[in-house]
Amino acid sequence: MSELPSRLSVVTLGTRDLPGLRRFYRGLGWEEIPSSDDEWAGFLLGGVLLALYPVDELAAEAATAIPSTAGWSGITLACNVDGPQQVDAAFTTAVAAGATAVADPVDRPWGGRSAYIADPEGNRWEIAWASGARFDDRGALTGFGS
Repeated sequence: MSELPSRLSVVTLGTRDLPGLRRFYRGLGWEEIPSSDDEWAGFLLGGVLLALYPVDELAAEAATAIPSTAGWSGITLACNVDGPQQVDAAFTTAVAAGATAVADPVDRPWGGRSAYIADPEGNRWEIAWASGARFDDRGALTGFGS
């Protein structure tokens, strides 16, 4: 057995306006964990914790400099949904909650459907449907592919 288990437990977004980003994710209808506040917040998403943490404090722990606000970081987060029509509905909900539309929903050459949004701090999210994605009752991804 490996000393480093093959799992993803937490994704942390370094935030410049933590209260504002908390409002955005709550506006999507996502439930915060009880210990959340304006210094640190968490949302349990199907077995992975999405954490919000002040970017300067995160940089002090994990980097030598705060990331630039210019451009795109090259990282996207994804929320897979159960059907192609749900991509459009989720995209509309996210934009209504304050997300910026980056790419409208389209059928993709790989056989699925997806769209991209940016949260109020520019973090990119793909809203996607892939026929091979399988989930458990909590919404955790249990399989991907045929």
